[in-house]
Amino acid sequence: MATETPERLEVQNACIAYGDRIVLNDLTFAVPHGARVAVVGPNGAGKSTLFKALVGLLPLRSGQIFVHGLPLGNHKDCVAYVPQREEVDWSFPVTVSDVVMMGRYDHQGWIRGASKEDKEAVARGLAQMGIAGLAKRSIRELSGGEQQRVFLARALAQEPHILLMDEPFTGVDVPTQESTMELLDDLRAEDVTAMIATHDLGVAIQKFDLILLINHRLVAFGPPVEVMRRDLIAQAFGEHLTMLPDGSVIVNEH
Repeated sequence: MATETPERLEVQNACIAYGDRIVLNDLTFAVPHGARVAVVGPNGAGKSTLFKALVGLLPLRSGQIFVHGLPLGNHKDCVAYVPQREEVDWSFPVTVSDVVMMGRYDHQGWIRGASKEDKEAVARGLAQMGIAGLAKRSIRELSGGEQQRVFLARALAQEPHILLMDEPFTGVDVPTQESTMELLDDLRAEDVTAMIATHDLGVAIQKFDLILLINHRLVAFGPPVEVMRRDLIAQAFGEHLTMLPDGSVIVNEH
């Protein structure tokens, strides 16, 4: 049963698998309201798998997920998910406005069309990400950075309490990286919880309140000063990690 503490998101003893292959096992952590959490681990550690479970795309083998103290699925459209760019079929013939409106589908239901509130939410999302001028463009015509902004605008239009972003800083231009960090600042002011998967340990240390360090299991969870210790990082990254004489570390995954 969920605790009485003011956590917005709780994961309790979660086991997440693809068929018979267990990707994450016995994962337990709780994220407080409005926190900014970096999800860190090597390639294949289970970061994307975790996000898909948190948004209901993957069922749990065992364990539970709570949002606002209730099991996942009880809060309509509460959790928004921005996947990695390579997971999206960018050839699909839709406009930028169409993609952002997808963030409003759960608000619309199956029968009625877009309401005034839906259209206003889409316009706000486009404006906040600086892409209002691209609204009628086809999504497949855009650059990688522009496509990323579109998916962020879609998440904003959803008006979530929790935002999950999978490697949003990878493969995009510097302006898009900067606008993403500005968005995270805006969301913090609105008390929106944000969980971001990243390979950049420096960004995780400098820009995030908490770090979730995983490699098929929970290695550590807490403030950067507690989690980003050499021994814990070594547990998570193993052979992918190079430790320099000055105490700094380099992650080599490619």
